[in-house]
Amino acid sequence: MHTQSFKVDSENNQLRLDVFLTKNCTDISSRSFIKRLIEDKSVRVNGKNVKAHTKVMEGDEITIDIPEEIPADERIQPENISLDILYEDQNLLVVNKPSGMLVHPASGNYSGTLVNALLYHSQHLSEGGGFLRPGIVHRLDQETSGLLVVAKDNTTHMNLSRQFEKHLVKKRYVALVEGLVEFDEGLIDAGLGRHPKYFDKKKVSFDDSARKAKTFYRVLKRFKTASYVACFPKTGRTHQLRVHLAYLGHPILGDSKYGKKNLFSRLALHAQTLGFFHPRTTKFIEFSVVPPEEFLSFH
Repeated sequence: MHTQSFKVDSENNQLRLDVFLTKNCTDISSRSFIKRLIEDKSVRVNGKNVKAHTKVMEGDEITIDIPEEIPADERIQPENISLDILYEDQNLLVVNKPSGMLVHPASGNYSGTLVNALLYHSQHLSEGGGFLRPGIVHRLDQETSGLLVVAKDNTTHMNLSRQFEKHLVKKRYVALVEGLVEFDEGLIDAGLGRHPKYFDKKKVSFDDSARKAKTFYRVLKRFKTASYVACFPKTGRTHQLRVHLAYLGHPILGDSKYGKKNLFSRLALHAQTLGFFHPRTTKFIEFSVVPPEEFLSFH
């Protein structure tokens, strides 16, 4: 992926965002594809995601993330990839994602993702996540394993999204972290902001631009040089658990961004439990999976 940046001048003042980019972004001539990138949150105006019809103003800073390889038909292809499905009905499914699998295509990776597998498995997936993310209500990092709920229709997608926004979804993660965590349990209440140097990293920040983030943790077991902890995120920020645990002084084992990659065979983070209100029946349903074997055999 590469990023193009633009500054709106007086000549382009009050143009629709999609019209401005069609006119000025030489890498993409298709207005429909630009709209899809806007829907996929790959376009930002002054650092914020907005709608295609938003009118840009003189002085606005616009950035667009452009995939290195755009599929000729602008569609993601179904692939016969095995899925570990815990539950499925006409509205949704719950899947246990393996470590190493991207949730959706991005940065030139258009195959081997969970979305490719889902498109092969189901003829019906919601459109709420944009053209690169059919059915995807929430995400896990590529190296994080564990549970995800997938929506098959737009009504279900909207309902589940609201539950995530209102913090009604029950989430429990388990992680192996560096060192011996001092307290048996605690709350990390520290906002997250952009890293000043690395665009793909987050950092703890206490200024006005930081987004609120809270994580409750509990130590399950202490080893000689590491601790096994359960984490209960009260918010759902990008890289929240990874940044918070590193801020605590105990980065997750195998974390190449916020810790030391060579301490474990993979990022030692697993989404073990997921609970939510079923959009159709309104009943609360909860799913759990056994942690990966490499977690259980650690000593």
